[in-house]
Amino acid sequence: MFIKKLGIDLGTANTLVYAPNKGIVLNEPSAVAMSEPDNKVVAVGTEAKEMVGKAPDNIHVYRPMKDGVIADYRVTEAMLRYYISKALGKLNFFKPDVMVSVPAGVTSTERRAVIEATMRAGAKNAYVVKEPILAAIGAGIPIYEARGHMIVDIGGGTTDVAVISLGGIVASTSVKHAGNKIDQAIADYIKKTFNLAIGDKTAEEVKASIGSAIPVEEELVYLIKGRDFMTGLPRSVEVRTNEIVRAMDNELKEILRAIKVVFQETPPELAADIIDQGITMTGGSSQLRNLSELVYRKTGVKAYLADEALFCVAKGTGIALEHLGTYKKSIISKR
Repeated sequence: MFIKKLGIDLGTANTLVYAPNKGIVLNEPSAVAMSEPDNKVVAVGTEAKEMVGKAPDNIHVYRPMKDGVIADYRVTEAMLRYYISKALGKLNFFKPDVMVSVPAGVTSTERRAVIEATMRAGAKNAYVVKEPILAAIGAGIPIYEARGHMIVDIGGGTTDVAVISLGGIVASTSVKHAGNKIDQAIADYIKKTFNLAIGDKTAEEVKASIGSAIPVEEELVYLIKGRDFMTGLPRSVEVRTNEIVRAMDNELKEILRAIKVVFQETPPELAADIIDQGITMTGGSSQLRNLSELVYRKTGVKAYLADEALFCVAKGTGIALEHLGTYKKSIISKR
């Protein structure tokens, strides 16, 4: 059974590839390791991410997607080529139709870069669709109804907030406050409070293990290992959930501000629909404990986490590819 269509959720942190009838065939970090003098690709994906902060001088690990758009064109193309060929397998002779997601606030130049990179990486046709629309499709929302649906898609590089009605985006914003910035805030807090340097990977583990969006009564404890700033030697400290809540506070405020901004731009009839239906949260970073509760407390609108929140956009690309006719109004550009 040859694969002729692929959907790619090209994210800052992770790239997911979806094949119709097969589901998610690939879920790897968006990272590429290159060797310095000869510019060869050494590793891509999971293998490259494991090298972050641990590679020798002559190997550089790039995160080619910054804030959800292509920051390094050449590296992105190499990464896409690797993912497309890995998802297709060795015996596939067809060039696939590929659909790629882009953030809602993407410019036409950035959009063209995505299409060019996808075509050069071996696609027959390339389609580009905005992330909130794909997230909504993947979360099972009927986007063509004349009703308002609010999607909050919190990824690694960007948080996209959008109100969707009749298959299009009515009001939206995209802010560069998401998973990566939250990890950074945790690392900064640990540095200030304990004089301890930790890497991004450790910060992410702390967030996933004990993080919460609102203070909790029963705190979890995590043992952080890092390097002491004063002595330069390795050291470990214990942190508790509510300390991490404080560390993430500012970043979460920015995400809530984005939601409020979109509400202010939403026509009243659609706002009424959203009160009835609630806000749908998608994306990997929306899985933070109690985040939907925080959104409810600050906006007064019920929020709930979509099923398989991390995979919503990728599932959306797959569904849209299978039903191109139905969703063609939502495709913003193709080649």
